[in-house]
Amino acid sequence: MKTTGVWLAVGLNLLALGLSLPAFAAETSVPLLSVIPGAGGQVIGVPGTSLPWLLLFPFLPALLLAFTAFTRIAVVLFLLRQGLGSQTAPPNLVLMGLAVLLTIFVMSPVLKTINAEAYQPYLAGSLSFNAAAEQAATPLKSFMLRQTRAEDLSLFTESDPTLDPATIDPERADSVPLAALAPAFLTSELKTAFQIGFMVILPFLVIDLVVAAVLTALGMIMLPPQLVSLPLKLLLFVTVDGWHLLVGSLIGSF
Repeated sequence: MKTTGVWLAVGLNLLALGLSLPAFAAETSVPLLSVIPGAGGQVIGVPGTSLPWLLLFPFLPALLLAFTAFTRIAVVLFLLRQGLGSQTAPPNLVLMGLAVLLTIFVMSPVLKTINAEAYQPYLAGSLSFNAAAEQAATPLKSFMLRQTRAEDLSLFTESDPTLDPATIDPERADSVPLAALAPAFLTSELKTAFQIGFMVILPFLVIDLVVAAVLTALGMIMLPPQLVSLPLKLLLFVTVDGWHLLVGSLIGSF
């Protein structure tokens, strides 16, 4: 119980630091290390302004993936493997690699817009850090809003006492704060992934039930049904070109 409380406190502190990052972003650059002359030589320390960035570094991949199509794609792929009844094939590395590649493909229009309207002007010096961050957030928030259900968005906007629901317009990305949009988007993505996963698993469930019923009727109760159903499920999946249908459906769902 104490360990859980400690991790909860750490998570809340990191969340508070993450929400305070715009204040630190006012500077064009944040020093990660400071070197101070000392009596015995030089003292290397971490400035207070860079401490939130260093603490958030391990969580940046998870935060970035939570704002993209990765969640839906990864959940569906792992539910597919669960429905097939194979615990190791395809391996985790293959599924994660496929999920990342599909995420890059789906997010490529957003990434190209961010690169053209925010990143390149920032490198050229025509935009400040804050202006580039706001410019980059607009296409990303537009993508997230298209995938977010209205009831999920209202759940978080109405629960925040600092927000006025009358000022929230789902058609305008700039009117929705990212702090409310991000959890609403992730909640909607999980629901959509489970809906797609149910449709993927359902045919395999029918095969499992039929195989179990046939083996029971034949009196072969000692034979594990998975040994018989797995080849049949693989045969069905390959016959209907399952990978092509699944990947096409995932891309078309965005």
